[in-house]
Amino acid sequence: MGKRAVYPGMFDPIHNGHLDLIERSLRIFDELIVAVVANPSKEPLFPVKERLEMIDECTAGMVRMRITSFDGLLIDLVHREQADCIVRGLRAVSDFEYEFQMALMNRKLRHTVETVFLMPHEKYTYISSRLIKEVASLGARVNGLVPPAVEARLTQRFSRS
Repeated sequence: MGKRAVYPGMFDPIHNGHLDLIERSLRIFDELIVAVVANPSKEPLFPVKERLEMIDECTAGMVRMRITSFDGLLIDLVHREQADCIVRGLRAVSDFEYEFQMALMNRKLRHTVETVFLMPHEKYTYISSRLIKEVASLGARVNGLVPPAVEARLTQRFSRS
């Protein structure tokens, strides 16, 4: 078995920064598991099933990766999947403190699992799913920030509101 990593997130919705990190991760690891957090308390715009579908559509043709969803502790999923590593993205210094705390807690819970921080391409450092949803909800186009299939779903979702 090669090096297996888990890339967790809400992916609500997946955007080009996420896809950039998936591509970068696939250059480093033998297998990547993209894990969608099923945390309803965060009130996601898209249900888990639809987030999984969007990721599947946007990563079609990418090999050595698979998609799953989970609830509960990430470190438990990492153990079940027999992964070696957790991949997290850092866009700015503001992400670092939270991600650092989580990495240390995960290390405390399972000392054999490492966390690797990757920076997205600089053209994606300012985007977040929250910002994309906010802009799309106000009727602005988000092309270039999300894949076309995701933009279509956002447009459809907000035209019903």
